[in-house]
Amino acid sequence: MSQDARPILNAVADQLQVAGIDNCRSDARLLLGLACGRTDPVLPHEDLPHWTPEHQRVLDTLVTRRLAGEPVSRMRGWREFWSLRFYLSPATLDPRPDSEILVENAVAFGQSLAPTVPAPMILDMGTGSGCLLLASLSELLTASGVGIDLNHDAVATAHENAVALGLEDRVTFHQRSFTAQADTDWPAGQGRPVFDIILCNPPYIPSDEIATLAPDVAQFDPVLALDGGADGLDCWRALLPPLAELLAPHGRAFVEIGEGQRSAVTAVAASAGLDEIAYHRDLAGIIRVLVFGRSESPG
Repeated sequence: MSQDARPILNAVADQLQVAGIDNCRSDARLLLGLACGRTDPVLPHEDLPHWTPEHQRVLDTLVTRRLAGEPVSRMRGWREFWSLRFYLSPATLDPRPDSEILVENAVAFGQSLAPTVPAPMILDMGTGSGCLLLASLSELLTASGVGIDLNHDAVATAHENAVALGLEDRVTFHQRSFTAQADTDWPAGQGRPVFDIILCNPPYIPSDEIATLAPDVAQFDPVLALDGGADGLDCWRALLPPLAELLAPHGRAFVEIGEGQRSAVTAVAASAGLDEIAYHRDLAGIIRVLVFGRSESPG
C-alpha cells in the first residue's frame, strides 16, 4: 500500500519533540529510513510505495528505542564523521562533531610540515573507531599512522573502518595501553618510534559525573572510554609522560579535553615536559582541544 511520508514523519517528530530530543525531525527521517531498510533519510515529499503494517511495527520499535535514549547512530551501526562513514561497536565512542575541531587543526599542522616532513607519522592514542586517525589520513595523503587501544574489539572496529575507507595500507592498529612504554611493547619489537603528530581523545569524565550525562552517552558509550577517575585526570597523568617521549622534537600533540580542564591538563603536561602551543574552541565556544609541543621545541 502506498503511503505519504509526511504524516508519518510528523507523528514521529512530535513524539521525539515531546520527549525533549534534539534534532527530532532529522532523527524522524533517519528512523523512517531504517524502518524501510534504507541507509538514507526519508524526506517529507516522498511517497512510500510498499508501506505495510510490518514497516509500522518496525518503526514503532525504533522510536521506542530512541525515546529511551539510544542514538540513531547506534541503531544504524555507523556514524558520519568528517564526511566519512565509521562503523561503531559497543567498545567504541560514538564520534561527535566537536571532535572534528581536533582533526581540522591536526590536518592543518600536517600540511604545514610538508616542506620538511613530506610523509608525517601519526599516532592515535585510544583510537576507538579510528575516526580521528583515519579522517586525518584521508586529508594527509602521504602520511601513515598507528592507532592503539586497550580494547581488542575497538582495534578490530578501527581496522574494519580502515579497510572500508581504503586506508588500510597506510595504517596499523594494535591492542596496547597508554603506559606500555618498553620497546618490546611496540609491534614486531621494532623499538619505540617517534611521531610527528599525536592525536588523543582519552577518558576525561569524572567518575561520579558519568551517570549525569545524556542517556545517549551514559548508557551507550563504553565506560572505559569515558571514566577519567575521581577528578577526570587519571588518564592524563598516565598518558602525557609517554606521549612526550613519543612526540618528535618538531611534533605536535592534539588532545581533546573536558569542559574546564585546560588549566589542570596543561599543568600535568608541563610536568611531563610538554608546553601548550595553542587551544581551540568547540562549536559551543568551549575550549575543547589543546595543542602541545615538547618543552625544548621552539614556538
